[in-house]
Amino acid sequence: MTDLKQLDRLRHHVEAALEYSGGTHHFDDVIEMVKQNKLQVWPAVNSVVLTEIIVYPRLKNLHYFLAGGDLDELSRMRPLIESWGKSIGCTRVSLAGRRGWVKTFLKDEGYSPQWTVLAKSL
Repeated sequence: MTDLKQLDRLRHHVEAALEYSGGTHHFDDVIEMVKQNKLQVWPAVNSVVLTEIIVYPRLKNLHYFLAGGDLDELSRMRPLIESWGKSIGCTRVSLAGRRGWVKTFLKDEGYSPQWTVLAKSL
């Protein structure tokens, strides 16, 4: 099954996660980014992860752009995704999301808050 078909099958998880994006993206934007190879789709039975590769002057970062679905399933997906990131030269992994992620399986996997993001509407 193609990435786009998988993404459509898991659309409800994507849209639920996008509710927390602050209006940055809609589902159609995500589809377009996948078509342009800006995002990688990691589908599972009841979950989906979207990653992006961010290349900085001094490092290559695997960024969890969006994740939604079953937490246990997402936890099992993490090693595969991060191994892939390492195999393509990523030396850091990051995610930005709601505060609740701090209390999930990620805390046991070495993730910790690093930065504070501030925002306001203009």
